[in-house]
Amino acid sequence: MIDKENQILDQEQNLGAEPLQQETLPTLSEEEKIAALEAILFTMGHSVEKSALSHALLISEEQLQHLLDQMQQQYQQTNRGIELIYLEDKVQMCTKKSLYPYLIRVATIPKKQVLTEVMLETLSIIAYKQPVTKIDIERIRGVKSDFGVNKLLEYGLIEEVGRLDAPGRPILFATTEEFLRRFGVQTTTQLPQLDENFLDTIKKEAEKEIHVTV
Repeated sequence: MIDKENQILDQEQNLGAEPLQQETLPTLSEEEKIAALEAILFTMGHSVEKSALSHALLISEEQLQHLLDQMQQQYQQTNRGIELIYLEDKVQMCTKKSLYPYLIRVATIPKKQVLTEVMLETLSIIAYKQPVTKIDIERIRGVKSDFGVNKLLEYGLIEEVGRLDAPGRPILFATTEEFLRRFGVQTTTQLPQLDENFLDTIKKEAEKEIHVTV
């Protein structure tokens, strides 16, 4: 373990980074490292990159994953009220979903975010085609999609991720970590396979939308 820590410190020095002071980081047992991870994730309150966690403890990402697995196992075996969830290359400490009804007894009941059919269609296009511009979304749906895009931004399910290198430099949209949490997946690659009739169905629904508006 000491050799591994020295290797990491050497890499930091080679990259020009200021090395962490060893005297402030005593050698920790596995239990103490798990406690340190728990403290970091609890304090941060949001997802943290695995690379940042392994850097903080001066361990490899393989060793980090072993510790995270141990944490999750402890939470499950002792029937704790928290759990770990993975979002792409990040990890977050969260309350178990099954215990949510008890939380709302002492917290303000959150405003229910209803995803309409229009919003779900827009979100589906972004999820499967990302990064994508609003022009591309409207080309697929056949109708204006300002409302759907704006609401999804408001709900934190999508975000701006840059601009397309094209005339007008239109904004590119992609899904967020909140999208992954809401739909219970760790990465967009875990989304169901796209149905061959997906685009045709969306276009038909958009045509109905036009008639209703008129």
